[in-house]
Amino acid sequence: MASRTISKDIITLKGSAAIVSEFFGYAANSVLYNRGVYPEESFAKVKKYGLTMLLTQDEGVKSFISSLTSQLSEWLESGKLQRVVLVIMSKATSEVLERWNFNIETESEVVEKGVIREKSDKEIMREIQAIMRQIASCITYLPCLDEPCVFDVLAYTDKDVAVPFTWIESDAKLIKNPQMVKLHSFDTKIHKVDTLVSYKNDEWDEQ
Repeated sequence: MASRTISKDIITLKGSAAIVSEFFGYAANSVLYNRGVYPEESFAKVKKYGLTMLLTQDEGVKSFISSLTSQLSEWLESGKLQRVVLVIMSKATSEVLERWNFNIETESEVVEKGVIREKSDKEIMREIQAIMRQIASCITYLPCLDEPCVFDVLAYTDKDVAVPFTWIESDAKLIKNPQMVKLHSFDTKIHKVDTLVSYKNDEWDEQ
């Protein structure tokens, strides 16, 4: 007689860090595509999270996002990462036009004692899917970026964290009197990610 066990969706610290860092990679690609930071033709379609996602084919950007996600994964595993911000700036003036904030809360008990948590992959995927849908629909509420733009990524970590030489200290690249839109969040039961986009007020709103 075959024995059966109930399979549980176990989430480990390493597994959660991998889910969250991979999410950042796809979210960054989605923001860069939907905000027109790079030309549409430089992205290719892939299936992820039950959606059609777009990934950059630009070698420089690919390499940047790849090294970013592997570093974030390391910091997430050590519980040292508090926030990641993708900043979109004017190429000509470096003025900050948008800040995509991803705030991270880490279960300290998991980091300190190595305990595991349970949550189904499907549930996590549904939560991530909701965020990705919101990023894709952002053109309905964000002002047009009608000038060439560049992007940067800021990571807020604990003070005692080891920082690779490729990262440098930066100012917060804030926007004066920004408008803000809170997006969905997702939770692996180890890392909770809250998403918020802040953007420069359109001059027309001032009149």
